[in-house]
Amino acid sequence: MTATAKRTWFAVDVVVDPSVTEAVETALNELGALGTEIDSLRKKPTDPQTVTAFFDELPEETEVRDVILHWLAAYGFQEATVLSISRRNVEETDWLAEWKKHWKPTAIGRFIVAPPWEDVDDTDKIVIRIEPNMAFGTGTHDTTKLCLKAIGELYAPAQTFLDVGTGTGILAIAAAKLGGSKIFGCDTDADSVKIARENALLNEAGWIEFAEGPLRADMPAYDLVCANLTVDVIVPILDLLLAKTLSILLLSGILFEQKDIISSALSDSGVSHFTIERSGEWISVIIDRSESCD
Repeated sequence: MTATAKRTWFAVDVVVDPSVTEAVETALNELGALGTEIDSLRKKPTDPQTVTAFFDELPEETEVRDVILHWLAAYGFQEATVLSISRRNVEETDWLAEWKKHWKPTAIGRFIVAPPWEDVDDTDKIVIRIEPNMAFGTGTHDTTKLCLKAIGELYAPAQTFLDVGTGTGILAIAAAKLGGSKIFGCDTDADSVKIARENALLNEAGWIEFAEGPLRADMPAYDLVCANLTVDVIVPILDLLLAKTLSILLLSGILFEQKDIISSALSDSGVSHFTIERSGEWISVIIDRSESCD
């Protein structure tokens, strides 16, 4: 019997000064990375680190460099902080082994995000299991942390929840674990929707509804709406997001330096009161609809 061929992924390895790992990770995600990891184990704080991104298709070398340089500049860093960029093939089993080596349970607010193979000690926190599948959103990125923290503080049992750009479904699953009622997640990427459904089943929340596609005007309103996207995606649909929010609108995927952009857009939409939280170079914006308008 012929052995089943192993699937091959593609990887881009960027060796950098440790101060710029977040900027480079952001650049690689913009290039369409299905997952990223930072090799920081057993290294001194000043040692160079490798940011690795996995892809279905290998991006052009010039495109990789151009996007990395753009995000370095956006963060205020120099080109010299990138020491090397290389590309390689990665067999699926190798990739999974790397995840198991580097990804450990992460405590975020009321939650602990953990892979299925890791034991979690007795804890009062709510455990969310995420299967490694090369999709962005394992709960370790600052934007996801900001959203999970806010959901843990603001979401009440039996409220409805809308997750725009659901990714791995982690935020919708968090709402379900807090006792949510009607929960809906949408994403324009079909693979993300498939992964979100698998993760929901893993967390005994298979009743969450996920669908491929963008936020639409004919969708109902929800108590808490979360949009962990990017500012260039959020601003054009901001009025629609506000219209679909009955109580709290939670925005993230926004760089701290883009604070004025989102603040101006909210002002143009008639929102005068909102709260900004920060983690690293990223922010979340929390709008309470009961007090956000003039």
